[in-house]
Amino acid sequence: MNEKMRRKDRETTEERAYEILKNGEYGILSTIGEDGYPYGVPVNFAVEGNKIYFHCAPEGYKLECLRENPKVSFTVVGATQIVPGKFTTGYESTIAFGEIHLDLPEEERRYALRLLVNKYSSAFKEIGEKYIEKYRTNILRLDISHISGKCKRLSQ
Repeated sequence: MNEKMRRKDRETTEERAYEILKNGEYGILSTIGEDGYPYGVPVNFAVEGNKIYFHCAPEGYKLECLRENPKVSFTVVGATQIVPGKFTTGYESTIAFGEIHLDLPEEERRYALRLLVNKYSSAFKEIGEKYIEKYRTNILRLDISHISGKCKRLSQ
């Protein structure tokens, strides 16, 4: 988890890593499957401080994996720029490590859902409140223990 980055010239500050994370549209939540294979799933998310909230179905394989081993990584890729003629790509990304918490209290679950509504549907907060009350969903919280970011800037 705390491996040193090989290309130090591409390492971002922790502050920039959090910016990439907060501005991301979706990310890949990776855990270990019950069969020992890595399991990565794309998810929407909302960030507050050093916590990342996800919503998901009340049951399923992802939850089974997380109950078995709550240690995860979460990757977000920000802006990218492919330059075919130069065989290179400009990019920015971040990866967070930590533990997932399941079975959150109802108050925190509602709070997390509001964060998600604010991020993805801010023009529809009133309708979002109705969804929060009506729909059965699970909320997961990742407490970040380590985060790093990486980028490659391309000259114009």
